[in-house]
Amino acid sequence: MESLVSTDWLASELGTANLVVIDASNHLPAAGRDAHSEYLAAHIPTARFLDLASLVDKNSPVPAALPRPEQLAQRLAELGVRPGDRIVLYDDSAVKTSARAWFLLRAHGIDSVAILDGGLARWKAEGRKVETGALEVEPSEPASLPAPERVRFKSDMLANMDDMREQVLDARDPGRFMGKVEDTVHNLPSGHIPGSCNLPFGNLFTEDGTFKTREDLRAHFEAVGIDLNSPIVTTCGSGVTASVLLFALHLIGHDAWALYDGSWLDWGSDPDTPKATVSL
Repeated sequence: MESLVSTDWLASELGTANLVVIDASNHLPAAGRDAHSEYLAAHIPTARFLDLASLVDKNSPVPAALPRPEQLAQRLAELGVRPGDRIVLYDDSAVKTSARAWFLLRAHGIDSVAILDGGLARWKAEGRKVETGALEVEPSEPASLPAPERVRFKSDMLANMDDMREQVLDARDPGRFMGKVEDTVHNLPSGHIPGSCNLPFGNLFTEDGTFKTREDLRAHFEAVGIDLNSPIVTTCGSGVTASVLLFALHLIGHDAWALYDGSWLDWGSDPDTPKATVSL
């Protein structure tokens, strides 16, 4: 299974014994949307609801931290996911939350996972069948998952500033990155980690919400000053849209990457961390 699958592919594979479709939608508070209610109203046939918003380690000092391995394992077991299953994620979110779900699964050692290109919006636009209500599934036994990899913390980011061994790439809009507009999403002063580059995640999609070609994706990274032969750490507001950049890097074959999971919510809220503005 490819990491990015089309609606045609998914339609042909629905009902396959080891295929699990998961709705990974989540929304910013300002959107005024309820992901679970929307799932119940319309979802791709056989899809289960991940409840991505609840997959957070509340015991971590990192804001909106990745779930602990046992948290994720329990959730997947509740959804009936079994070892060897192929997982296809989709969303209907402006911030492309299936990429966050893809990252947290990959970070915990689950590799057979893909994203539906264009998500639920494309599925609906093509007039494909949807279902309503909750899907009843038989729970599975929780798997033993490893501690997450490819994760960076504030201490790592501070240490990295000495030599910038890992390039830092920010997925937020230019206004917040440059400190020109207020960060109303997280209620923090805007700006960025000194030395970082900026590639707004929305630039990676076509008008219909599908990913641009591999050639175009590569060109976007290079245009903002990223060396695709060197390691990259992505960041954003809270670790969601930064995952979109990671998925795009994966698509073009660049696998020396990691996520600053706390992102600006972690960095910007600390009065002792250095902040930069403008610099585009």
